[in-house]
Amino acid sequence: MKCTIVLFIFFFFFSFSLLAQNTYSINGAIVDTAARAKLVNTSILVLNAKDSIMRAFTRVGADGSFTINNLANGKFILLVTYPGYADYVEPFTLDSAHTMHNFGKLNMILKAKLLADVIIKGTRAAIKIKGDTTEFNAAAFTVQPNAKVEDLLKQLPGIQVDKDGKITAQGQTVNKVLVDGEEFFGDDPTLVTKNIRADMVDKVQLYDKKSDQAAFTGIDDAQKTKTINIKLKEDKKNGYFGKAEAGDGTDGYYEGQLLFNMFKAKEKFSAYATVGNNGKIGLGWQDNQKYGSSDNMEFGDNGEIYIMGSGNGDGLDSFDGQYSGQGTPLARNGGMHYDSKWDGDKESINANYKIGSLEVDGTSNTLTQNNTPTGIFNSNSNQTFDNFMFRQKADITYQIKLDTSSNLKLKVDGTLKNTHTKSNYSSINMAGTDTLLNDNTRSIDNHDNTKIFDASAFYTKKFKKKGRTLSFLASVSESETNSYGYLKSKTNYYDPVHIGMPDSTQFIDQYKTADVKSSEFKTNLTYTEPLTKDLSLIFNYGLGVSNGTSDLGSFNQSSPGVYNLKVDSLSDNYKLNELSNQAGAIFNYKGKKITVNFGTKVSNVNFDQTDEVTGNQLKRHFVDWFPQANFSYRPTQQSSMYLFYNGSTVQPTIAQIQPIAVNTDPLNITVGNPNLTPSFTNRIGAQYFSSKVISGQFIYIYGNYSFTSNPIVSNLVTDSTGKTINQYINLGSKKQSNYNVNIEFDQNMEKIGLRPGFNLGINGNNSYNLSNNEINLTNSVTYNLQAHLAKYADKKYDTYLNFGPNYTFGGSSLQSGINNNGRGFDANWGFTFYLPAKFQAGTDGSYEWRGKTETFNTDFNRTLVNASIAKTFLKQDNLKLAVSANDLLNQNVGFTRSSSANFITQNTYSTIRRYFLVSITYDFNKMGGITAKK
Repeated sequence: MKCTIVLFIFFFFFSFSLLAQNTYSINGAIVDTAARAKLVNTSILVLNAKDSIMRAFTRVGADGSFTINNLANGKFILLVTYPGYADYVEPFTLDSAHTMHNFGKLNMILKAKLLADVIIKGTRAAIKIKGDTTEFNAAAFTVQPNAKVEDLLKQLPGIQVDKDGKITAQGQTVNKVLVDGEEFFGDDPTLVTKNIRADMVDKVQLYDKKSDQAAFTGIDDAQKTKTINIKLKEDKKNGYFGKAEAGDGTDGYYEGQLLFNMFKAKEKFSAYATVGNNGKIGLGWQDNQKYGSSDNMEFGDNGEIYIMGSGNGDGLDSFDGQYSGQGTPLARNGGMHYDSKWDGDKESINANYKIGSLEVDGTSNTLTQNNTPTGIFNSNSNQTFDNFMFRQKADITYQIKLDTSSNLKLKVDGTLKNTHTKSNYSSINMAGTDTLLNDNTRSIDNHDNTKIFDASAFYTKKFKKKGRTLSFLASVSESETNSYGYLKSKTNYYDPVHIGMPDSTQFIDQYKTADVKSSEFKTNLTYTEPLTKDLSLIFNYGLGVSNGTSDLGSFNQSSPGVYNLKVDSLSDNYKLNELSNQAGAIFNYKGKKITVNFGTKVSNVNFDQTDEVTGNQLKRHFVDWFPQANFSYRPTQQSSMYLFYNGSTVQPTIAQIQPIAVNTDPLNITVGNPNLTPSFTNRIGAQYFSSKVISGQFIYIYGNYSFTSNPIVSNLVTDSTGKTINQYINLGSKKQSNYNVNIEFDQNMEKIGLRPGFNLGINGNNSYNLSNNEINLTNSVTYNLQAHLAKYADKKYDTYLNFGPNYTFGGSSLQSGINNNGRGFDANWGFTFYLPAKFQAGTDGSYEWRGKTETFNTDFNRTLVNASIAKTFLKQDNLKLAVSANDLLNQNVGFTRSSSANFITQNTYSTIRRYFLVSITYDFNKMGGITAKK
């Protein structure tokens, strides 16, 4: 036994000695990829893969070769640098089976620009970083046959796509998806991600798209949009492709869509049509054009009071044309897109036309607690609604390079909308929990007809002196909405002493009209002067002229069906004319790693408010300030830090100042206040981002805080009958604040194919209002922690899981013993399995739990499970037959909880529940003259 132990120790130390003598090495040669020249003295560095600490260093010899000996085993990164050439980076491993690594001839590439490219080579990743742009090589990522761009994006590090197609990248929502740098139907990214084939993609570029002004001058104005650009392969730019899909289900659910695309070099034509009532398609496009602005070409907020042509001027319900899960939708949409470049890319055109309708009907129930100084009022309200909108939108953008230093961009767009809204309400209102105060039934039937027109011209000029630029923007906007509808209401008031005994009844039967018009003309002149190599000064001057009218009428009946008796207290014709002049100066310093800019804009605004009915006129004059300061630091190409401050004046809206009462809900009446003055909001924030593309790790931290002086707040007066009157006022003695913090971490564990991470969010606010002449402070903060996991195995499975708790603290100073504190938990998941014989099966779902609170003493639980099984046919797998089930457990119930001012509210509503669907999808593709193959 003793001999065995001695021998064991001897062989242990002998083996250890041999292991210690086993050394590892690397070798290779460096050449110019174009000239094939040997790059003598090129720097060769070996870094630890885990922490990037340098382990060895050498230089290339006269023959262009290099060798490094005496390395240990482990995972490393080879970094090759040479002046004027792009850095070369490649991970490698040394172990007992691979004691020597021969890199062969490494080809170095000259820098085409001053920005350094980092090239990452690996078995799963091919990523290039160019300044602010991260570029992914699509060929390095594996997707299934006939996969779409959405499937490709799910494989890219730092990018997430949820079940509805929403894209998140580097902690921010992606709002634009371009094709070869051009808009593709503009405001619906899913038309790109869900329909363009992944095998057509050459590169995916992720970057922050700057405003037209910042892109032209090169000076950051903090207006950025997270953007993905899909660069197509050259051989995929000629031909046609598309898909046809049809599905029929139980309970009358169905869907269908047809997409056709024809590309010819720099010319693209696309058309689509969709129809469905299952909430899956046809819901994406929006009327996203801002009043008086055009694609980041606006010169900023001049402090205007906007008279918006958005309907609802008469106080009646109006439909915004969006579906957010409430009720059941029926969507019919179609559109066409065309873009082209010619004359050596000096001229281009981008045009879109869309037409569609959306109908949404359903029911909802709302529980509300109103906390006042004198007590608590509770209401229970039920609603049925039937909303319809038909709309058309067309836009065209033309750009031309006038010469080598100047450009002109012209844009025109127009929208037509017709809306019909029908709603029926019934409510019961209590003092406390046992004293009946009133009940109400009412119906609303309203029509809105809206016309919107926008046009703009943007001219830019660069002078011979580098950094000296001039730009001029002129824009015109017009909007008109004509509304008409009926309000019918019956309110029973009860004796608070003799509980349940009727006291009085109020009837309302009125016809209401609203004619709201607005027009605006704006100009902006910007001049940039370089003071030094790194320091520039930006001068800005803008002129704005705005005119608007809001003619509201309410009429009682003189005889059945004849509404011609005007109600003066509910009718008014209001005019608002405005003239504004804005000037500003901003200093901008841009170094290699640091950018700083600071300055202010000041706006001189003159308002002329006229009540056409009474003849009262109110002329007002304001000087609005818009200070700003930004600091950004980029220590490496893969990390950055950003700090900002800005301040802005916030003007009251026309609905807040027009001096009439809105009685759409007779128990909650709003009265305008023409004496409102502007408030001022200060915002500060910080952002940190780090992305280690080699290890697949990214960290994103964002936080901001804002506070508002002289805030515009609600002045609520609730009487003993439960009736509330609201009028907005300025609360000059208080400041309101909002804050939020978001931390996101993501790590790609390539060896096991797992991508874990987490997200921590904190959102809070402190707000004020008046309740029965007493100041009420409302505090609210929500903490949300989410962990996420994703795993993908080629042709085997694709999975993701997100889960985590949340907690909300909320309370009111008027009723300090009552709060809205509550716990919650959310989770969502998705699993797809690729089976033999071209079958695939999948499931996805979500779980939501909300704990009971002091206000609402019941829990809410909802588990949604969807499932599908599909089989592909034909040689290219481009025909798919699928059977799917929505909400297998039949638990889908709409649910929200919120608090604002005195009110704590819980809303439940009808939505799409369980159904089964059989669908067939055919993908057709003939690009480059031949049928594309996977």
